[in-house]
Amino acid sequence: MSVNLHNPALVPPGVAPVAPSSAPRRAGGDAPVHGPSFQEVLRTRTQGVEFSRHALQRLERRGIELGEGTLSRLNEGVDRAAGKGSRESVVFVDGTAFVVSVRNRTVITAVDPEHMREQVFTNIDSAVIA
Repeated sequence: MSVNLHNPALVPPGVAPVAPSSAPRRAGGDAPVHGPSFQEVLRTRTQGVEFSRHALQRLERRGIELGEGTLSRLNEGVDRAAGKGSRESVVFVDGTAFVVSVRNRTVITAVDPEHMREQVFTNIDSAVIA
């Protein structure tokens, strides 16, 4: 039984009333929804850090190699910084400094030990040794 009752006062003159259907309809029609769930998409988007174009150029130019262990420790460092409420952080992994936007989980730049001598890190609110 339908909860919607037909009210002739609400139908404009010259328009035939539409019989309500007994089954609820989805906004997109009756086609089933395909693809990953929101939770799956969220999980894949928040798993690891991303690298800005500038960071990728620095990694390539300076010959910094990122193995699974380094990436894992970098992610752990970003997680620790996020847990403390950091916004912009420098995360040190094996002597390499990664300046990270913690909110966006994006590496902004990377500096290896050889190029770190005269570097000044500005606009950061935390440092993590991972």
